[in-house]
Amino acid sequence: MTWTWIGCIIGGYLLGSIPFGVFIGRLHGVDIRTQGSKNIGATNVGRVLGRRWGLLCFFLDMAKGAVPVAIAGILTGLYGKDIFAVPGQWWLWLAVGFAALLGHMYSLFLRGGGGKGVATTFGALLAMWPVMTIAVGAAFIIWALLVVLFRMVSLASVIAAICIPIVVVVVLQFMHARREVATLTLAEDVGLPLAPIIISVLLAALVVWKHRGNIARIRAGTERRIGTGSGDASQ
Repeated sequence: MTWTWIGCIIGGYLLGSIPFGVFIGRLHGVDIRTQGSKNIGATNVGRVLGRRWGLLCFFLDMAKGAVPVAIAGILTGLYGKDIFAVPGQWWLWLAVGFAALLGHMYSLFLRGGGGKGVATTFGALLAMWPVMTIAVGAAFIIWALLVVLFRMVSLASVIAAICIPIVVVVVLQFMHARREVATLTLAEDVGLPLAPIIISVLLAALVVWKHRGNIARIRAGTERRIGTGSGDASQ
């Protein structure tokens, strides 16, 4: 591992640790950790302070996942490279996104507290063109449809997170098939890269784990819905 990767991973955690929801709340004289669901994510910010502030928080939380990943991709030249040719470097690239997610969930500036990581996960994966970008794009569409249908951000977030590794496998299979056709030989076949599959599974598991309280309320039929006046604490 080079110093570039080490710096990007550390930077990813530090940037991910920035609690934008808390800062936005302080601008309004509010400690968002004591209001609504007491979560620092965009859903609670939007419920307590208004939709536009919730959207701002969502995009800022996405950015703190996307920016370190994009910088790492540019500095190491991974953009435009065949993932099948450089599978090892993908472990490190994904580690940068994973570090940003851990920073959001267990913030250095909040003494280990944090949010649930949905926006930051989407941002980090969105910056990994093309495999993870396609997967998170599909997951976002699924998330939006589920929010409209069930009006529960938590339910939509959990299902969308679970869909990410599934879509990753589908995309990799498609790319692998095209690669075989292009080379017209199986001699160079290296199989599917494990890095994006394993990391996307771990990311999905983390999101599901952070939503375990929401899942319990969904099963009990007590989870709050959008538009009921109490919202839904997902991030």
